[in-house]
Parts: sequence; C-alpha cells; structure tokens
Amino acid sequence: MATSKSKTSLREDLTCAICFELFKEPVMLGCMHHFCRRCIVSYWKSVRSPVTCPQCRQEFPNKCCFQTNYLVANLVEKVRASSSPASVKYLEELNDCLESQCSMKDAYISMIRKDKDKMEKIKKTGAELQGRVHNDFQALHHFLQVEEEAMIEELKREQEEMLQGLERHLEALQVAIRDVEKNINILRQTAGSTDQSVLVELPKLNSRSPLQELNINLNSFRSKSIAPLQYIVWRKMFQHLNPGPSPLIFDEDTAHPSLQLSRNKTQVIESNQMTSYLCDTKRFLQCVNILATEGFQSGSHYWEVDVSNNPKWDLGVALESVNRQVRVKLCPDNGYWTLRLRDANQYSAGTQPWTRLTVITSPCRIGIFLDCEESKVSFYNADNMTLLYSFSSGPRGKVFPFFSTCVSEHGQKAQAIRILHFPFE
Repeated sequence: MATSKSKTSLREDLTCAICFELFKEPVMLGCMHHFCRRCIVSYWKSVRSPVTCPQCRQEFPNKCCFQTNYLVANLVEKVRASSSPASVKYLEELNDCLESQCSMKDAYISMIRKDKDKMEKIKKTGAELQGRVHNDFQALHHFLQVEEEAMIEELKREQEEMLQGLERHLEALQVAIRDVEKNINILRQTAGSTDQSVLVELPKLNSRSPLQELNINLNSFRSKSIAPLQYIVWRKMFQHLNPGPSPLIFDEDTAHPSLQLSRNKTQVIESNQMTSYLCDTKRFLQCVNILATEGFQSGSHYWEVDVSNNPKWDLGVALESVNRQVRVKLCPDNGYWTLRLRDANQYSAGTQPWTRLTVITSPCRIGIFLDCEESKVSFYNADNMTLLYSFSSGPRGKVFPFFSTCVSEHGQKAQAIRILHFPFE
C-alpha cells in the first residue's frame, strides 16, 4: 500500500499543470516550475506581455526563458512505462504475491506460537504423568516392601522358635546324659555288691522317664520357600490397587425381558423366552440392554468384561437419567459412552457419527476405565492393556456400567457376556 501511494504522489509531481497529463518534453522555467514544451509555448502565445509562470506568476523577460530537464524526462518515461497494462498487471500480481507471502508468514508465526503452547502443555502433561507413574509404582513398591519385610520377619520368628526349641532340647539332653552317666558309674561301682539297700534303690534308677526326640516339622518350614510366592502376593495386592477391579454384578431390575442372568448375576445371555417382569422406568424395553447394580459419580473405577466368541455387543456407561423405554443411538448426546462390535471384527466408538476403530487382534476381554474427576471414559484390550478408544469429554453426574448382548442374527447362537471378578478369574 505504501508503494502505491508513493507512486501516485510521483505521478502527480510529473503532471503538467496546463494539460494535466504526464510531461512531454518537460522544460523548467526560471522559477523551477515544469511544463510540457508545447504547453508553455502555446500558453505564452495566447497571452499578452509580460510573460509569466502559469503557476506562480513570476515574470520573465522573454518567451524563451526555459530549458529542457532531461532528468525529469527520464522519470516521466519510467512512470509512463510503469503505467502500461502489462506493467499494471505485473504489479498487481506482484502485490498479490506479496500479500500471499505476508499472510503465509503470519500463519507460520501463529503456528509457531501454537506449537510452543503445545510443547508447554506436553511438557506439563508429561511431568504430571511421570509423577503419577512414580506415585503409583511407589505405592506398589511400598506394598511389596512391607510384604517382604513381614514375610521375612515371620520366617525369622518361626526359625527362631524352632532353634530355641532345639536348643532347650539339647540342654535337656545334656542334663539327661550327665544323669545317665552318673547312674552308670553308680551301677558299675555296686555291680558286685550284695548290699540289700542298693538293690532296693535300683528300681528308682530305672523308673526315670526317658526324653523323647523333638518333633520338628521341617517339611512344613521348607514348603514356605517353594510356595507360589509371587501369586500369593499378587492376590493380596488386589486389595491395595487404586482403582482396583470393581466386583460388579448385573441389576436384574434393569434387564430387558429377553435377557437371562446367571445365578451369581455376573453373566447374561439373550434368551428366546421372554421373562415376565413388572414394567417400570428402570427396565430397558426396546433393546437387550442391562445395567450394573452399582453406579458411580466420583473417583476412578475399572472393570473387565469377557466377550469371548461374541460377534456383537455394546459396552460402556450410561447416565442414570437415560430413557430406557425407547430405542436411541448409543452416543453421548443421548447419555451413553460406549464401544461397540458388529460382525465379529467391526469395532466403533459410540460418537456422532460412529468412529471406526482399527483393531488388529480381537480382544477376549474389554477393560473399561471411568475417571469421574476428569470426566473420561476409556476402553482397553484387557488381554494386553492397549488403548482402544477414550472419550475425553465424558459424563458429568451419576452413571452406571452399561452392557448389551445385542439381538442375535437369525440362525446364530446367542453368546453370553460376563463380568469378571478378580483375582479369582
């Protein structure tokens, strides 16, 4: 824009005040004003004496008081060349290119600023995650250290008890041996005597109760070293995991009438027979869905579901307030955060529209992690704990674990889904 303004100003300076066009054969008067040679000659012919400048009215002695200004003539030619259609088009293209480059520069500067912001966020998030990993492992290390110290202390105590028992038995045996040696000496000294009083005392020597061998169960003590120690500690560790696997069970009052529950209410399967239930707002009536009995609105929670050999299912969480009497799409807008499987290998996240997922190995177990504080719901292949999908904008309010066996295809055998309880499964 500055170039365009300066160009306009230069054109005005090189414009003749008589014909109002660019100078042609510019001449300069004694007053330093410029005109076209033809214009000033024609002007002075049309006026009477005295001869004056058309602009400042300075008088001159004759009509030849001017000289050609070659410098201005050259400038005029350059301006005239720059005003040609080709030149104008070139300048317009040049200006467009300049504006494009300036816009690109601004965009790059904006990208740099955003990238730096992302780098700071990544560093901050990385530090938070490292701190969380450190704290979690520190808790596990503390648990293992306490368990190790407790087990070693118990072994030392049992070892000390057995050693002290053996030491007391050894002392008793030493005393018994001295007593027996004393009796042997007495008996040898009196072996040939016929003194009746000695014979009378012999039964008293023979009536002493002999010491028995101390029974130490060494096999029981040794078995502690060959026990499945890591498995024992692993099972105990489940009581200290945060979050530990939630021991969920199905809520029969929410089950669709065609669903059948196992006796312990951890397994559900679609049935051909409809069960008669009282119809209320808690029960799903349009889809073969069911909830768990326990709902969550704070803290972090994790559970796993066995979906082995099941070609279709829906898993996740649902708001307590969802309408269970109608058929709706399982998506956050309707109060559902779910993962789905169709045709045995088509995995999708319950977004609007569906988000297709690439899953190389079909999992037998699905892990669901609910973080109420962060409002996140994440799904894992529990066989190797790889992340399948995570909802970053999760539910706010009370939610219940959600399950659906889906309606079986014609001629296809219904498959059960099962809530896993740990560490026993």
